[in-house]
Amino acid sequence: MKIIIIIAVLLGLNIQVNAQKYFTRTGEISFFSSTSVEDIKADNKTITAIFDSQTGAIQFSVTMKSFHFEKALMEEHFNENYVESDQFPNATFSGKIENITSIDFQTNGTYQSSVIGKLTIHGVTKEIQAQATFAVNGQKIEGVSEIMVNPEDYKIEIPSIVREKIAQELKVSMKMNFTEKK
Repeated sequence: MKIIIIIAVLLGLNIQVNAQKYFTRTGEISFFSSTSVEDIKADNKTITAIFDSQTGAIQFSVTMKSFHFEKALMEEHFNENYVESDQFPNATFSGKIENITSIDFQTNGTYQSSVIGKLTIHGVTKEIQAQATFAVNGQKIEGVSEIMVNPEDYKIEIPSIVREKIAQELKVSMKMNFTEKK
């Protein structure tokens, strides 16, 4: 009986030792709006994100003023009039990779998973779910996902004068290149 307990304790310690956290400060998030009047795209390459390979816990934060547009006036309107970046400087996500045990972080390959959690934009938090792809390549892990976001769900008011230029739902694309946090 003591041997079984010792083995169980050792296995438990082994699981703790193998738990790894992966981190990035150079993730990318972009959003795209397409209407018959105009296409709008903004990119942000200063995302901070972390996830735990044992629990599946995942979090990221993005500075709203780090979104860059083709036209400076669009960027100004985005920050001052729509997302009010001075008042709401960051968008955040806190959630979980649902089937984390099906991703083998020790074996190169591509793995699909569902990610669920809470997205906060403009001071409003909503539950979201998305499909994600994780590509393991040595000690590096690339996570890619897309979601659709309706600005009105986050109390972002679009003035009627420009309403026809902005899609009701924006395609938000995320790409995170994680490395092991040491």
